[in-house]
Amino acid sequence: MDKLKSFFSNRWLVFVAATWMQSCAGIGYLFGSISPVIKSSLNYNQRQIARLGVAKDLGDSVGFLAGTLCEVLPLWAALLIGALKNFVGYGWVWLIVTGRAPPLPIWAMCILIFVGTNGETYFNTAALVSCVQNFPKSRGPVVGILKGFAGLGGAIMTQIYAVIHSPDHASLIFMVAVGPAMVIIALMFIVRPVGGHKQVRPTDDMSFTFIYSVCLLLAAYLMGVMLVEDLVDLNHSVTIIFTVVLFFLLLVPFVIPITLSFFYPEPRISEEESLLSATQKQEAGKSEADANEVIFSEVEDEKPKEVDLLPALERQKRIAQLQTRLFQAAAEGAVRVKRRRGPHRGEDFTLTQALIKADFWLIFFSFLLGSGSGLTVIDNLGQMSQSLGYDNTHIFVSMISIWNFLGRVGGGFFSEIVVRDYAYPRPVAMAVAQLIMAVGHLFIAFGWPGAMHIATILIGLGYGAHWAIVPAAASELFGLKKFGALYNFLTLANPAGSLVFSGLIASSIYDREAEKQAHQPHFMHQIPGSIFQGILGQDAPKCHGVVCFFLTSVIMSVFCVIAFLLSMILVHRTRIVYTNLYGKSRSSGLS
Repeated sequence: MDKLKSFFSNRWLVFVAATWMQSCAGIGYLFGSISPVIKSSLNYNQRQIARLGVAKDLGDSVGFLAGTLCEVLPLWAALLIGALKNFVGYGWVWLIVTGRAPPLPIWAMCILIFVGTNGETYFNTAALVSCVQNFPKSRGPVVGILKGFAGLGGAIMTQIYAVIHSPDHASLIFMVAVGPAMVIIALMFIVRPVGGHKQVRPTDDMSFTFIYSVCLLLAAYLMGVMLVEDLVDLNHSVTIIFTVVLFFLLLVPFVIPITLSFFYPEPRISEEESLLSATQKQEAGKSEADANEVIFSEVEDEKPKEVDLLPALERQKRIAQLQTRLFQAAAEGAVRVKRRRGPHRGEDFTLTQALIKADFWLIFFSFLLGSGSGLTVIDNLGQMSQSLGYDNTHIFVSMISIWNFLGRVGGGFFSEIVVRDYAYPRPVAMAVAQLIMAVGHLFIAFGWPGAMHIATILIGLGYGAHWAIVPAAASELFGLKKFGALYNFLTLANPAGSLVFSGLIASSIYDREAEKQAHQPHFMHQIPGSIFQGILGQDAPKCHGVVCFFLTSVIMSVFCVIAFLLSMILVHRTRIVYTNLYGKSRSSGLS
């Protein structure tokens, strides 16, 4: 019984269950597959489908309510609300598409799509909040793996749908409504904080290595399956075998909590307290200070700058000596004591407190420019590849999905090396990702040989890395207590960037070039399927050649360079914070 209790409170069980939950948080990626069914069943035009797409993007990004409810309600209750929203939103859409419910006006359909997709924000928030608290010293790998599974969610559900083999394409909408809700309800009592910082084991590095290996194998397997299914006409039995293997790979990580709980229930290491996150140590040590809410206003003024460059132990000793002298002086009335004014970087911030900090806005705008430019490529990938003369656009969609996943997993892994081994600010990894994306945009701009293949790799990696680095950095700089609200505010940068870059810049330049070519005799022929048909009419002209996205890609590359500069400013401002957070554990590890 003790082993069973230990199993259900094991932080690795929570983490593996959260990866399953995150796989259900990628239903927004399936909109491109369900929108044709909605369009044909309800006789919508492209403009109306575009409105539903906007509602989907907003539902996927507006998570204020989810962040708030995850703070005031038990996580299982917030997850239940998210599952109900997903079920009601997409379930109602399925009833309308299949004629089981009367049709609604387009604005009501937008609300249903928004509500259904908004359930994802509850899954995201609960999974991230639980796992970041359970693995406070491994935030990068945890966030990267979780966000990676969210990126693979669309591919996983598409493979499951292939097994259903239903001639009724509306059944995909039914699966989107019912499938995630069932998984979330099954796991909602498992995914929760379980005091993971007290479960540190010497085998943790080996466990993460195993999870990483499964992730790489899963990504390679899905890529192979997609290529085979796209090139070869497979019978239904082979598709079933492919899906069974997929489920096996998803179940393999459960070996870790089972092994740790039933076969190696060794006692936790005695040095676990030394591995606690610095933020939690600060909370334990600052409780008295917070009770009195008193600090010395002269500590920062009197402290020599070279103190911050000393080793952690020596630095703390020097600061303690300075505080002792100031305390004696305060007792004699020689210095003024003032009340504490809010938290410092590395402590717990509320969203309101974070919004007045320059570091928070540096993260936000760097994220907006970097991820917004990446999402612009993802949204226009079909048109970009067609304009450069590629016929098969599906291969690039599949490629960027897989590299997006690998970017998320790799971004968490390498950024963790930066902070754990070198005590250097995590945003430097984001700066590197933004430089990689800038190069990828230039490949599209100049249309070099193999441009789309290389660009999808570089932009997919860079875009995915943002989703692993930004949440982890935000939790380190602004604490875990209000992480849900902070994370959901930062995610608004993604659709905001896409709205400006894709909706205004890319579409305007593409339309202008298409109109120029339409008035030239040798460009009068039309190719159906442009994403701008809903705006320009059914016979919207298509654009061909490098010129279609040259200026857009150059602008995106410049934006990525600006994002790189913002990230490096953030790195410069937060070096001391990361030295305090990770420098001590590094120095103790070296000694």
